[in-house]
Amino acid sequence: MTFRIAVGGIHIECSTYSPALTRSEDFRVLRGGELLSADAFSFLKAEDVLHFPLLHARAVPGGPVARETYQALKAEFLDGLKAARPLDGLYLAMHGAMYVEGLDDAEGDWISAAREVVGSDCPIATSYDLHGNVSQVIVDQIDMFAGYRTAPHIDVRETMVRAWSMLLKTLRTGEKPGVAWAPVPVLLPGERTSTEDEPAKSLYAALPDFDRRPGVWDANLMVGYVWADEPRATACVVVTGVDREAARQAAEAIADAYWRAREAFRFGPITGPLQGMLDLAEQATTSPVILADSGDNPTGGGVGDRADVLNDLLARDFEGAILAGITDRPATEACFAAGVGAELQLSVGGTLDPASPRAAIKARVIRLDEGDVPAERQAVVAVGGITLVLAARRRPYHNIADFSRLGLDPHAARLVVVKSGYLSPELQPIANPNLMALTDGVINQDIEALVSERRVQPIYPFVKGFDYRARAAVSARWR
Repeated sequence: MTFRIAVGGIHIECSTYSPALTRSEDFRVLRGGELLSADAFSFLKAEDVLHFPLLHARAVPGGPVARETYQALKAEFLDGLKAARPLDGLYLAMHGAMYVEGLDDAEGDWISAAREVVGSDCPIATSYDLHGNVSQVIVDQIDMFAGYRTAPHIDVRETMVRAWSMLLKTLRTGEKPGVAWAPVPVLLPGERTSTEDEPAKSLYAALPDFDRRPGVWDANLMVGYVWADEPRATACVVVTGVDREAARQAAEAIADAYWRAREAFRFGPITGPLQGMLDLAEQATTSPVILADSGDNPTGGGVGDRADVLNDLLARDFEGAILAGITDRPATEACFAAGVGAELQLSVGGTLDPASPRAAIKARVIRLDEGDVPAERQAVVAVGGITLVLAARRRPYHNIADFSRLGLDPHAARLVVVKSGYLSPELQPIANPNLMALTDGVINQDIEALVSERRVQPIYPFVKGFDYRARAAVSARWR
């Protein structure tokens, strides 16, 4: 028997505190055959499946998605889904922390619309980032759920395979799974819940044991996304299974364990105010020191255009630093207009968020990178003893290849500054040491001070001193 399965989704994390809207040009959209040929989806090769690759849109985390951008992507996806009917299954690769202008629970809207198209008999499997926010609306529409179990995320493909495999399992065996979930009133930043550190390390290491319980297929602990001031923003546990009581019990056990551990979460690297971290960098006798500018991290939803760290390095006459990078399209274009070797005055920063600090610098252009399109241009400039990377588009510098493409070697630098929280799997091993600065920005780590107008309270650590005991509910479909 051949099963007809459609594949698609939308993947972005959005800070509701960011003024920089995410628009259509910020998404990389895979359609049709290019989706099937992409490395991320290369596991879609089952011989008994007729694949219908529809649309998968992914963007660097950022500010809210413009309403018209979301509506256009959703409409295109739904048109493809309608054309693919009848379907035996649907796999949605999501993130879970998307926020759309004027729309609560954007994933709930996307998945509900998909359910309406495919009908009640078609099983839907989803994969999520563990920093996604879940809701009853989402749970009620799906049959299978798998979330990342690592942060930094090194199990993205593995998680997608888990979701896909469950979908194939239900089609091939006829077993009908469902979803139980338990919201947990805890909302912490990813930098304090890395699975490299305790207590998250042990909590996540225990999840496979729950998978092996009779009647349970897949257990997930969702940290949630703290920089979204919205009602669904909270930690939760989501369990897929074929035994409702077993799934509920597993969800409640994991949720209670997370609640008990809430006060034990700490930052993993050496962490403190920017000036203190720069003092340590100046005093270090080892290299490269890697300093994370945590409040402006694009992969957490930060704007990426703040120049406060650059200003402080210049004030110290710091020598031997690479700062990668600051998003500033006008400054990048000015470097291209001037050419390699030219010296020019630049105003850097504050082009996306008017509240971002700027730096007035005299720079010498060292290298220019055209990128695949003009919007992806990068310029490397020297400012005193600092090598600064400017980017036309918001982006991270988390992989060694991001540096080597620009002729830079982070191993050889005295100090490398990246806009990051916990370091990526490629940078963390070379950090000697790793420092994280508690900088300002739209994803700053002072979460208790965040404006919190729409979160459902009480929720720790915004409110302390209240009691909680997990109570899991099953999806409407399972009921």
